[in-house]
Amino acid sequence: MGDVEDYLATLSGAERDAVARVYERARALVPDVEEGRSYGMPALRYRGSPLVSAMVTRTHVGLYPFSPDVVAALAGDLDGFRTTKGSVSFQPDAPLPDDVVDRLVLARRDEIDARAR
Repeated sequence: MGDVEDYLATLSGAERDAVARVYERARALVPDVEEGRSYGMPALRYRGSPLVSAMVTRTHVGLYPFSPDVVAALAGDLDGFRTTKGSVSFQPDAPLPDDVVDRLVLARRDEIDARAR
């Protein structure tokens, strides 16, 4: 097991489903990710950089693409969700749509790829 799988094992119900869905989508889109930690959070890493993390907080689920630029670029897709410079918050029973998660993950992947060139 890795950091993400260990973290998922601590969750249950709608919270687990919502967090697991983010990681499932990311793994399907970027199959060569590795489990690890970034900024103390369980995360999927791509090419040595953090790709995405999703965690339950006291009041919501947070999705962290580790990039203020990615969050800003997709602001139009995030109407109705609380955002900060580097995160998107949602409720477990009202998760981000899969297509929005996909765009966040792919934008972050593309950002990492561009830096590697």
